[in-house]
Amino acid sequence: MNRLAFRSEDFLAGADDYGVSGWLPDEAPIAMPVQEFDSTVVVSPVATTPRRIALRRWLLVVLTAALTSLAAVTPWILYSRHGFDPLELVGFGLFLVLIGSISCWFANAAIGLWVLTTNREQDDLDFAPHPPAPATRTALLMPLYNEDAHTALARLAKIDAGLARLGVSDAFDLFVLSDTNKAPALMTEQAAFAGLRLRAHSQAFYRHREKNTEKKAGNITDWVRRFGGAYDFMVVLDADSTMAGETLLRLVDAMERNPRVGLIQTAPVIVKASTLFARVSQFSVRLYGRVAAAGLAWWTGSEGSYWGHNAILRTQAFAEASGLPCLDGKRPFGGHILSHDVVEAALLRRAGWACHVTAALDGSCEETPPTLTDFIRREHRWCQGNLQHMALLSSTGLSFASRTQLFMGVLAYVASALWFSALVVGLAIELQYPVDWSSFFYFLNPQFSPFMLASLLAGVLLMGPKVMGAALVLSRPRERRAFGGGRRVVSGMLAEIAMSAILAPILMVANTVSVVKIMSGQDAGWHAQQRDADGITWGDAFRSMRWQLGAGLAFVAALSFRPDLICFFLPIVGPLLLSPVIAVWTSRSASGKAFARRGWLVTPSGDEESAAPMVIHGPARPNPLADDAKVRALRALQNA
Repeated sequence: MNRLAFRSEDFLAGADDYGVSGWLPDEAPIAMPVQEFDSTVVVSPVATTPRRIALRRWLLVVLTAALTSLAAVTPWILYSRHGFDPLELVGFGLFLVLIGSISCWFANAAIGLWVLTTNREQDDLDFAPHPPAPATRTALLMPLYNEDAHTALARLAKIDAGLARLGVSDAFDLFVLSDTNKAPALMTEQAAFAGLRLRAHSQAFYRHREKNTEKKAGNITDWVRRFGGAYDFMVVLDADSTMAGETLLRLVDAMERNPRVGLIQTAPVIVKASTLFARVSQFSVRLYGRVAAAGLAWWTGSEGSYWGHNAILRTQAFAEASGLPCLDGKRPFGGHILSHDVVEAALLRRAGWACHVTAALDGSCEETPPTLTDFIRREHRWCQGNLQHMALLSSTGLSFASRTQLFMGVLAYVASALWFSALVVGLAIELQYPVDWSSFFYFLNPQFSPFMLASLLAGVLLMGPKVMGAALVLSRPRERRAFGGGRRVVSGMLAEIAMSAILAPILMVANTVSVVKIMSGQDAGWHAQQRDADGITWGDAFRSMRWQLGAGLAFVAALSFRPDLICFFLPIVGPLLLSPVIAVWTSRSASGKAFARRGWLVTPSGDEESAAPMVIHGPARPNPLADDAKVRALRALQNA
């Protein structure tokens, strides 16, 4: 028995001997030089740059400023009656930053609703409904890092089958780019790939790195430098990505017709959610995400962002422009860039390539962390990656639009810390005054006042984009029926708003803790994502929610001196004190099914397919397993 035993490092070191070396094509090297951020480059318009793009951006600025000013009038009146004290000045400053970001979100959604209701989502990039067969070669890249290989490669096989159905398999090659460093996962991964390779209609290749240098960005960079010269385009996927064959054809056709476009980023929807937490994310993205993406695409124009997956890139342009340097200093702020995607898009744009986000294509999907604790763990890593971007905000080598999007990414996480600080400052201000029980009963007998006006406006700004997304679906009979009718759309929206209100304080504390840890020098690390789970233990819930419980108890202690404010703080303190219960409840598939039985948070089926028809360019590729020899080989492999 001892002779059969082996160490994990022996298997990892000998991965090539396991047959991996025969799963690679001939190398086609391409240079990918490391870039400098302070290299000054004049970004000039390209053919797909919208006319009057500056006016589009000024409209967003004016709308945001107007809404922010309107919301700021009330606190300004309240505080200026007797003059601002230092705490009130701090509170007002925090309020301006927070209400400004919410106003921008609302304005962006309003623009997106207008774009979609007037059918302007293809004004900048006109996607052909029936594109011809590709005249170029495209590589589909799926990076893996200690993933569930069978599930991930099943998604890749589905993409392959969609391309075969359209008769265009010869124009696409599949690449599995493995950074897996755990021997059991690697053995499973390579066995699963052997099965995929036998079944695939397109050519399928596999490359394994012993060290995952620079994480996912380094994984893609290694492929570009070794094999990128053989491919005009590359489509980057995540382990949980799926894309319809029609969507891929339209992307390739758009790249072929627009030779100065370097990147097109689709807006993926979430699919296959089972737990209650995942269903909340799935419903919100499906109902509201398109409105937000359409607004973003409209004002960014040819200077859009990149989200790291479900996007097509021009290989030569990416190689020439997007080689990432290491940031100065130690981690968490120095070293390799974790949130590499938006930086790569900024470098592409600096080099004169257009980068577009589009809300015009369906059939682009991803999955989401199944539990609240898994989501928080992923957010911690993303928080570090976005905070790294603070060092790039003053870079002279990036366009203003690119730096604006970097800043918005930073603010997305810092806003949680600002919200928490605003609550603490607001409570500290109130603790200077005596108990006023009339405020406790305010909700039973509300009166029109500056406070009520500010509250209503804040509610409109927060929930407005959700209402806009629902209004868009309700205005389209086909989509309304796909959701199960107008009643289900409205009830689902109300359920999502309620669940988001419950989860918001928990995520606020989680992101605040992440910001504080990272600012104090703690590295978030890089761990494999949990993509499938059904329930967490009570022990894990209490350990994960210890900061939320601590914050809730601290608020309770402070409110003991002003019990009349309990009604105002209950929407914050209640979820924090119940956070372990909420984490367990939302992590269960049974909870998600219970909502679905009531018609809540139900999304249309078939999002993984394109709703637009497509011309088949030739006979569907035959199933490779029709060959008896391949069938016997696959069975031998599975029984080994």
